[in-house]
Amino acid sequence: MPDVVIESATPGMHTPPRPVTALRQDYLAGKAALQARFANPSASAPLLRKLARLTDQTLAELWNRHRFPVEALLIAVGGYGRGELFPHSDVDLLILLPDQPSPALLEKLEIFVGELWDVGLEVGHSVRTLADCLNEAEKDITVQTALLECRRLTGDAARFTQFRDTVHRYIDPKEFFDAKLLEQQARYGRFQNATYKLEPNLKEAPGGLRDLHLVGWIAAALGLGRDWRALAALGMLTREESQKLRRAERTLRVIRIQLHWLAKRREDRILFDYQNTLARDFGFHDDLVNRGSERLMAHYYRAARIVSQLTPLLVHALRGRIFSQIGVKVVPLNARFQLRGSVLETTAPDIFQREPSAILELFLLFEQQREITDIAPETLRALWHARAQIDDGFRANPLNKLLFIQLFREPRGLTRVLRRMNQYGVLGRYIPKFGDLVGRMQHDLFHVYTVDEHTLMVLRNMRRFAVPAFTHEYPLCSRLIEEFARPEVLYLAALFHDIGKGRGGDHSKIGRDIAAEFVNGHPLPNEDREIIPWLVEHHLTMSHVAQKQDVYDPEVVQEFATLVGDQRRLTALYLLTVADIRGTSPKVWNAWKAKLLEDLFKATQRYLAQDQIQPATWLEERQDEALRLVRLYGLREDAHQDFWNELDTVYFLRHDAREIAWHTRMLFNRLHTKEPVVRARLSESGEGLQVLVYTPDIPDLFARICAFFERAGYSIFDAHIHTTRSRYALDSFYVFIPEQRGENYRDLIGYVEYELGKQLQEAGPLPAPVKARISRQQKHFPVQPHVLIRPDERGKYNVLAIAAGDRPGLLSTIARVLAAHRVDIQSAKIMTLGERAEDHFLISGPILGDDMAVRRMENELLQAIQPN
Repeated sequence: MPDVVIESATPGMHTPPRPVTALRQDYLAGKAALQARFANPSASAPLLRKLARLTDQTLAELWNRHRFPVEALLIAVGGYGRGELFPHSDVDLLILLPDQPSPALLEKLEIFVGELWDVGLEVGHSVRTLADCLNEAEKDITVQTALLECRRLTGDAARFTQFRDTVHRYIDPKEFFDAKLLEQQARYGRFQNATYKLEPNLKEAPGGLRDLHLVGWIAAALGLGRDWRALAALGMLTREESQKLRRAERTLRVIRIQLHWLAKRREDRILFDYQNTLARDFGFHDDLVNRGSERLMAHYYRAARIVSQLTPLLVHALRGRIFSQIGVKVVPLNARFQLRGSVLETTAPDIFQREPSAILELFLLFEQQREITDIAPETLRALWHARAQIDDGFRANPLNKLLFIQLFREPRGLTRVLRRMNQYGVLGRYIPKFGDLVGRMQHDLFHVYTVDEHTLMVLRNMRRFAVPAFTHEYPLCSRLIEEFARPEVLYLAALFHDIGKGRGGDHSKIGRDIAAEFVNGHPLPNEDREIIPWLVEHHLTMSHVAQKQDVYDPEVVQEFATLVGDQRRLTALYLLTVADIRGTSPKVWNAWKAKLLEDLFKATQRYLAQDQIQPATWLEERQDEALRLVRLYGLREDAHQDFWNELDTVYFLRHDAREIAWHTRMLFNRLHTKEPVVRARLSESGEGLQVLVYTPDIPDLFARICAFFERAGYSIFDAHIHTTRSRYALDSFYVFIPEQRGENYRDLIGYVEYELGKQLQEAGPLPAPVKARISRQQKHFPVQPHVLIRPDERGKYNVLAIAAGDRPGLLSTIARVLAAHRVDIQSAKIMTLGERAEDHFLISGPILGDDMAVRRMENELLQAIQPN
């Protein structure tokens, strides 16, 4: 966009300025008119230019009101400096002065800037001299970047040209290039290097508009311009690539334009709140297979993928213009590949066409040669255009099968290689059913990635266990994977664990069959051909047992151990489970789940090692360990006796030795207290509190405790409910406290012990459940509530399974219904998966023997947990 020159009013021709309110009306009316006329997505660039021109005109009138000195320059910088303006983007301005402003000029400038906001312009501005600009640019690469994209709005053209030339001379292309790539690396890190998130940021995330800007900035620093056609004319892009990149940019731009208008503010995340409306705006409607929003997101993912494929080629080409290749040593690796410096390249441009196996060999060399830092752009381009070579014949070739499996056997680089293979379409071509998952959304309220992105995150987590630098994160996982023979089993299981999604039916069983077909056709030992499909089929089993059953119950451990069968499968399933949960969403994984899984793993390991420990032996050993811990508290030898006489076998089976010892220490001299005893301590998992409640039993006790925690903003994620022989309630709760900090946990403990004890002692009316609005995710992807009551496997209790959208007050609402029917809760497993609650209760009561009464209670519960 050419410079827009705002002329000062001629002396003697002064026209009274219009009121700011009139300017505001005209500006907003102009934006509304542009929005109303915007019907053709291909016209996104003209719209952005028109919005910039409208802003230019408004600035012109405001600037002229103040008769600023002729030496002052008003300069557009940043995106506005490019001559583009999105509907709610900032208007970035630089007011350039010849020297430091006087107080009078500063006052005029403050009034001017205030008027900009009054008019409705969202302004980012700075007032600087040339020396100030250069000083700030030296300290901040973002200032250099903004000054690169500057456009004169007012002032002397010669002075502006001098300013622009000075800025360009000041910028060192080599330093600028390195700094921008470091900036990109940090930006990618904020988005976990993931292109395919379910609510992506189309500006900042990998594959977004910022990647296109990066190419433009580097090209501008070299004086090459930023137009794709210009870069293609320089040989950096083919005509086809240039067209694809322009289409991808247009897609990202028009979605961002519509987002701004929908949100009525600057919004660059394609949130669930907007996806359905955006889909309708783009003509995507629901059909029998996909939602309109899924088709919209597939449209976005295609554009982001093109950007992530092609912009690295341009960055590499620009690197070649900045950094001389003269004198760079070329080292042959074999007949097909060579190393130029630290960059891997082919020895001939048509090598992939002549020898298709070189496609996989390229990635294997990338893993094996530690000195390789990157792949040459010409090689990546040739690879991208050679994808069609990966067909049935390619997949049937024994050499290619061997090369693919070898990728998983290398000690380093697998995650990086698989991401590259997915980025350039190689992985989806070699495993077509994986290709079907690329960009597939998951509307389950706890995954934040598409299926393929989640899969690669799981695989990354698995590889992270094997990296010595990360052993502090999960020491047990790191030790286990170090001792695991042929760890490629784990990585292949991670790659296939969700491959059955989107095909109808149980994705675990469908995935098992797909994995079995794959491994049976590849060079793997028979044992590994059996364990990989088994892991795919059971990849959810261990988390279900840990989070829905009592991992301290010997019968639960025995049943799980029978399923697992041996130590190798147990280890593999544990590692896959941890990696899988951590790869769904930051909200899903927590220290409590980590502890449950680890405790289940260790109990099962012990069971397998000692060849089926009998429950009686298990109970005896647990009591002996609890007694040993009690003695460490300094209590007398028989201090535990009266307290333990109040407890039955079920109590000892449901609590571990450390918890039994703590209860004993707290209660051995308070067995018949009339006042509630509430004690709390920091959870052994290091996250949240463990709370003990001991009090004469009352029917609505569980509901009262839940109501207290909910009103305090604490989340219960596990509860053990027990009644002693003397009809005292002995309940243990594990609660999570948001933003809990180690240095103040004593205050939290004091608060819980005093306030909960006081409320239980006063025993006033049961407070109303906490009411809260449902989250925006549930609003757009609601959870269908589900309630089921069934006898447990032993026939002594019943299991109540509830699934619903999570919200404050849900647990106490459930407890109220159960209390009204005089149903006792024996234990509660509270599992939250993002916005979805899956709660399991072990319950007892006379009503549970009457089928009709059970159905009525199920209906009451179903009505009670419906969203507000």
